[in-house]
Amino acid sequence: MQEPAQDRPDVPLPVSGAAGSPMPQPDLHAVLGEEAFWRIARAFYARIDRDAFLRPMFPADLQEPIRNQAEFLIQYFGGPQHYSARKGHPRLRMRHMSFAIDVAARNAWVACMRGALEDAAIPEPHRSAMMGYFERTATFLINREG
Repeated sequence: MQEPAQDRPDVPLPVSGAAGSPMPQPDLHAVLGEEAFWRIARAFYARIDRDAFLRPMFPADLQEPIRNQAEFLIQYFGGPQHYSARKGHPRLRMRHMSFAIDVAARNAWVACMRGALEDAAIPEPHRSAMMGYFERTATFLINREG
């Protein structure tokens, strides 16, 4: 059973270390560069555009979602705060609450993101670090049984 939304942080913290304190996010922005996050967002939405299950959840024009995702990822992984300057706090649960996200939708989203990281040529170990975040976040956003 999901915890009530008000009892959960809005943006999932990194995996905890052995002592229970959050591990800092790697500054992947400095390592990969801003263009890598744009490649990820474009590759992800190219996959969404071809996914019969997930596509209906997204607007017809994917340019704004591409921008939102790229800027959010840049910000989350250590880059400039352009997303928050433009959109405010990410509030991931609130922004995704109107979409029926169950385990099947979560898994389909994760598969698209895994493929996007491959398409965008994100190297290891950065790909695994990012996938850990995406898997935790996708689980955090589940808001329907099933």
